[in-house]
Amino acid sequence: MEAANRIELDVTLTEKSALRHTPTGVAVQEGMLSHQSMQSENGAMRQVSFEVFTVAFGQEALVLNQMPIGSPLRCTGFLCRRWRSGITLALHLTQIERLTN
Repeated sequence: MEAANRIELDVTLTEKSALRHTPTGVAVQEGMLSHQSMQSENGAMRQVSFEVFTVAFGQEALVLNQMPIGSPLRCTGFLCRRWRSGITLALHLTQIERLTN
């Protein structure tokens, strides 16, 4: 049984690195996403704003690579350590949808 680890966010693409490939030829795209929203917490509205490091592999890396900086996106993925021995997290993208303004 898989444990739940699924994130869906409406974000803006704020940074992206150059597309690269793993030694086995899999496309990799890294970047930063920004999120801003109002969320209900304990009966009150709270303003939420944060940035998150992201990485995409394969087809999703190619999709993210084509998105211009500033693109509004709906991203789905899961959280994982950014580095195997690190404590910071990265959002690994499994689905990317461009939102229209």
